This record gives sequence, structure tokens and C-alpha cells, in this order.
Amino acid sequence: MSETDPRAARRDPSSSVGGFTDLATSPFRIDRDRIAASPFFARLGGVTQVVSAGGAGLLHNRLTHSLKVAQVARAIAERITGASESAELAAKLGGCDPDVCEAAALAHDLGHPPFGHLGEQTLDRIARHRFGLADGFEGNAQTFRILTTTDVRGPSAIGLDLTAAVRAAVLKYPWARLHYPELHPAAMRTPPRGAAEPDGSPGTGASKFSAYATELDDFAQARGPFTGRIEPWQQTVEASVMDTADDIAYAIHDLQDFHRIGVLQHAPVAAELGEWLDHALELASRDDEQVAAELRRPGRSLEQLRRRMHLKDGWIADDDAFAAAVRRVQRELVDGLLENGFDGSIEAEQATAAFSANWTSRLVDGVFVLSSPSTRSGHVSLRTAQWHEVQVLKFVHRRFVLLRPDLALHQRGQASLVTTLVDALDAWLLDREEIGRLPRRLHDLVELAQDEYAGLVRTMPEVLVGATGERVEGADAVRSLARGRAVVDFVASLTDKQAVTLLDALSGRAAQPWSDSFVL
Repeated sequence: MSETDPRAARRDPSSSVGGFTDLATSPFRIDRDRIAASPFFARLGGVTQVVSAGGAGLLHNRLTHSLKVAQVARAIAERITGASESAELAAKLGGCDPDVCEAAALAHDLGHPPFGHLGEQTLDRIARHRFGLADGFEGNAQTFRILTTTDVRGPSAIGLDLTAAVRAAVLKYPWARLHYPELHPAAMRTPPRGAAEPDGSPGTGASKFSAYATELDDFAQARGPFTGRIEPWQQTVEASVMDTADDIAYAIHDLQDFHRIGVLQHAPVAAELGEWLDHALELASRDDEQVAAELRRPGRSLEQLRRRMHLKDGWIADDDAFAAAVRRVQRELVDGLLENGFDGSIEAEQATAAFSANWTSRLVDGVFVLSSPSTRSGHVSLRTAQWHEVQVLKFVHRRFVLLRPDLALHQRGQASLVTTLVDALDAWLLDREEIGRLPRRLHDLVELAQDEYAGLVRTMPEVLVGATGERVEGADAVRSLARGRAVVDFVASLTDKQAVTLLDALSGRAAQPWSDSFVL
């Protein structure tokens, strides 16, 4: 791909100068290298995937997860480009370069804050309700902000100066929370995944999105080369590859982790899947209220999943395929991996590795390119059998890991920690006597955000209007938004351990001055 190709256009046209020397010559390989060299990428080694492993190295963190997503994404991209029919279709839709897919996969979780999705939900609530930021906080949008704004690896010292193709490939949800694009996908009869408003609440905007108001210019420039090839609300082919790879890795590797540490137990999973298989017709005949009232009984949660799939994904949901997927997962996960437990032996490690490798191969083999996908799917999708298998695997993880009461107890404490940390940093910013002793990184983030919001008030005031229609006016309002965005950026750039240690220091619980210099 030459630099004259519009997909290879960088954020800053001057990025080829400025003193930086890149090892690669391919523009997309340069992007991959810049992402891998970023301190934001290194930080992912200290960010929770689901729960902290306490340093034991037994569970995936965001870094090891991202590496595996990149491995799967490259395999999918090479599979697509290696077959003439799919390669030709991908080219018509805007291209599918393995380096772009790998780079996007490495970058896709950069915006995740401390403590995983729990930290994301907490920061979103704080950003919207405390600081009045209409677009709140979202991990995917934070990723795009890091790549285009808050990282400084690029020659312009604003973002990484990535190509349009890689920036577009990171946009898993190619819209803003509110107002952009003008025909917002939340208003579609069948919205794309993530575009619907949370709980159907009018005016709240999309539940998932990939750009804040502050990055809309970069968003538009990255998507520009794909105009006329894909719909405004659709992922690029390369973004769809990354998204599919993320789904595959998530469905397999977290199950592998929690089997290894003894959390995922044979008996309850076997009971759930076995009960549904033995009584599928009987369960299907019950009304929704009956099923909901009996959720604690085996088989009912799986039946609820089957119904939800028909409701949301009728374009692909199929009862025969669902039953076949449950049987396969029962055979290979329950009767295969979980039956013997994990005792740390060579045989147990081999069984775990074989489970991961076999499932990854099977799911990657099920990938194909669609010319006219459902609004609920990207141009890259899984075939019917594999799609249902991923849903069942993800169900097992959610039902028997994420919904455990002991995990909920742990996460409530983490949410309280994040909230208290934001309070302490905001109080520091408002203390005029201490303003000169702010962490330099926090000070720089405040100045950056002030420039951004002042510019938006002048040029695009409509994107700062919240759900109630209030406009942002005056210097005080700009300073308030900037303070909020800066605090959120700062907290989101911490590792789990840094967040705990920094709060200890701010609370006076630390025995010595906080000396962790790895604050981004």
C-alpha cells in the first residue's frame, strides 16, 4: 500500500518528518509498531480483564488478551486475503490488510480503565452526572482519543499519527454517543449492535460508541476513504475482522482462565446444559414470566438466551443450530475440559491448550465475508454453526463467572475506589493554593481539554448539547468540562495497582510519598 493511497493518509500530513525514525517502511507496519511501543499498550499488563490474578500470571490481563486478539485477527485477515472471492469482495468494500487488522487488534483495548468494565461503567456515570460531559466515558471512544490525541509518540506530539485505515479499523462502533452522524444509528428500526439507547431511555444516546465530540474531526478524516463503499454506520472490513477476533478470543480464553484457577466448575455447567438439552421442548412451551421466575433452576438461563437471540438476532438465530452448539459445548467443555478439573499437571495443561487451539481453529474456519450484512453484523461474520457456538461459550462465562456473588462484592469495592479517587483529584484541581503542585500529566491534560472544548464551543456547539438540550456557554462551563475530561483521562490511564496506590497517597494512608512515575 503506497502513501498515495487515501487509506494510508496519516492524521498529521507532516508526520513523516520531525525527528522520529520508524523501523518499518510499510505505513501500516509503522502503525503497528507505534502502537506496540506505546506506554498505553504496556500499561495493559496491569489492567484487569475480568478479575485480578494477584500477580500470579494465571489469568489474562488486557495486554495478553490484546496479543491473542491480534493473533486471531491476523489469521482471519490472511484467510480472507488468501481466497480470491473473499479478497475481491473485501477490496470493493475498502480493503483488508493483515497489518491493519493486527494493529487495530493490538490497540482495541487501550482505553480500558482500571478494573475492566466495572471501571468503565463507574467513570461513565461520573463523567455524565458529576462533570456534565454529554458523551461520558466509553472504553472504545477512549481508545480512539488515546490514538489521536493523548498519546505523544507521533512527531506532532498529539496522538500517534496513524493512517486512516488503522484509525478506521479501531472504530468498532463508528458513531458518537449523540448527534453524530446526523442520521444517528440509534434511530434505525433495527440499530447496529451497541447503537441502541441503554434500556430504551430516550435521549441518552448509544450505549456503545467509538468517538467523543473532541475527536470528531479525526473520526471523519479516518472514515473519509470508505465513503461510498460502506454505510456510515458500518464497520470497515478491517474493523469487522478485529471485532470478530475479539469475540473469538473472549469466548475461549476467559473460560480457559477460570477453569485453570478452579472457578469454572463441572457440576453447575453440566447441569445447566444437560437440563436444557433434556427438556428443550418443554422449556420452549413456557411463557417468559415462568422462565424468569425459575432462573435459579438449571436450563432456564440457557432457554432465556435462546429467546433473546431470536429477539435481537433473528437474522441468524436458529433453534437447530443452537441445540447443536449446546451439544458441542457440552461435549468439548463439560465432558472434555471440566470433567477432570485442573491440577497443574502436564496432562491438565495440555488439555487446556488443546481446548483453546481447537476452538480457535474451528471458529476462525467459520469466518466469511458478507456483501450485504444485517445491521446487527459486520461485513465479516461467523457462519451459523460457529456463531451459535460463540454465543453459548460466552453464556457459560457470563452465567458461571461474571454473575458470581463473590465477584460482585469485589467489584463494588473497586467502583467505590474509582469514585473516591476521582473526588480526590477533582478537589485537588479546585484547590487554588495547590494548583501549582498538580502532577504535570494532569496539568497538561487540563490544558489540552480546555483548548478542545473552547474550540468546540466556537465551531461545533451542537455536539456539546446534552439530552436535556442545555448549551455550553461561557468560560466557566468550558473549564468545568475540561476539568472533568482531564480527571477522567488521568484516572483511565492508570493500572489497577496505580489506582489503589494513588488513592492511598491522596488519603494519607501511604507511609511514604507516592513515587510511581509511570503515570501516562
